[in-house]
Amino acid sequence: MPSLHQLQQAGHISATQARGSFSFHTQHQTQGQSFSSPAASPATTSSQNSNNKATYHEAPSVRFQQQLHRKVNQEEVKITEPEVTADLSPSSSSPMSVSYQEHCSPQDKDSIYHMRYAPSKHANSQTMQTCPYTEVVDYENVQESGIKLVHLLMACAEAIQNNALAAAVDMVREIKRLASSTRGTMSKVANYFVESLARCIYPGNKCDWAYLCQADALSELLYANFYEALPYLKFAHFTANQAILEAFQGHKFVHIIDFNLMQGSQWPALIQALADREEGPPYLRMTGIGLPHQDNKDVLQEVGKELAELAHSVNVKFSFRGMVATKLEDVKPWYFEVNPGEAIAVNSILQMHRLLYGCVGSDPSKAPIDEVLSFIKSLKPKVVTLVEQEANHNGSIFLERFVEALHYYSTMFDSLEASSLDPQSSEMACAEAYLAREITNVLACEGAERVERHEPLSQWRKRMSNAGFKPLHLGSNAFNKVSVLLKVFSGEGYTVEENKGCLTLGWHNRPLIASSAWQCG
Repeated sequence: MPSLHQLQQAGHISATQARGSFSFHTQHQTQGQSFSSPAASPATTSSQNSNNKATYHEAPSVRFQQQLHRKVNQEEVKITEPEVTADLSPSSSSPMSVSYQEHCSPQDKDSIYHMRYAPSKHANSQTMQTCPYTEVVDYENVQESGIKLVHLLMACAEAIQNNALAAAVDMVREIKRLASSTRGTMSKVANYFVESLARCIYPGNKCDWAYLCQADALSELLYANFYEALPYLKFAHFTANQAILEAFQGHKFVHIIDFNLMQGSQWPALIQALADREEGPPYLRMTGIGLPHQDNKDVLQEVGKELAELAHSVNVKFSFRGMVATKLEDVKPWYFEVNPGEAIAVNSILQMHRLLYGCVGSDPSKAPIDEVLSFIKSLKPKVVTLVEQEANHNGSIFLERFVEALHYYSTMFDSLEASSLDPQSSEMACAEAYLAREITNVLACEGAERVERHEPLSQWRKRMSNAGFKPLHLGSNAFNKVSVLLKVFSGEGYTVEENKGCLTLGWHNRPLIASSAWQCG
């Protein structure tokens, strides 16, 4: 079944219809659980001078985490102190790799569209020989089902917005029936969206609040499979690493603050690049922030050990410090113990949008994002790397948010459908479930529970400028290096574009993720 994006291109859904006209007292605890590579010297306190297209492949290593944390007025930040030295065997972490592909012509796209979505590709050769027009007929039926699903989804969303819940219930049933009887991208998208619509109607269990507060094995699994299936996170890591590497040129003491360490998969490539510098590797400090783990595992410690062993294997002096925090705005700048002479890089991959709701203290005009940007600026970093979804899911009007999400995630699922994964594999199911969680949060959650408040690059430009930052161009250097690396791998449909010094990665001309770099103004 064709995706929403393809139905629009084919002219079956008008622009008007596509727009939906159918109408965290802080407890400061410390634990001695930091890591250094055996080659690492003690932390210094002295000052030291100091329009092409694409995809992407890399391997994750450690894990993420999760569990319900119901302390609302009292949150914890646990900081590990730099005491333990990790003497470990060489790391098996694999370096980042990338893939590239040229854009298809409109004619080629149309040809691929027929090949991918025509049901006859599942038919046997005898049927194809005896009924040469079966492909056209089935193709048209599939298109009709896709169009009907889109109209039903939008009508159901409008009914929910208008509180016409009885009508919405009927449409939910019809959408489920139609989606279950068809195949392809649009039916998958419809299934996930109708689940979110049903949660809007039945308010019993709208949002899985637990995974937003704590990490668990399931979140780690979904993240790892999404990371492997699609190039978006790899692109984010590569472009951010390139900006950090350039900002660290000429500095012998550097410090990376990662707002969401996750599995640590971003850093092996950068550590290797620092080891290969002509001027020699710097002393590298890293502070990794992460959610508390459901099983009370020290996942940050595990990541720190792996990175320490990798740094030791390539002769990079390295120390690691983990910081557990339920909410990013609870972290204060003095927690990082910045040393004089350090070149600092603050790295935020898909995290800033989670700070767009709420207020700071009793000031309703000041959101958590303002607090965090202010403390970042106080650190005087050489670079701030910011990667966010290129989407507008922060609107207060449900129907508008629904239409934006339908466009965005149908395109995302379209790129997933074109991946090399077996459609029936557990890897594909996990990658889809990763996206489904986002869809549910965007549509079925409100207030503090709705954290997936994505905003487009243009809005982040205004926000960063207002906070006193000025852009650092990723520009042609990063673009060319991405393009060269991406040529190693095959694929079709991904587009990398330069946008006023920033880079975006999209699917068939629809940007889905944007990477930018900033410095203090």
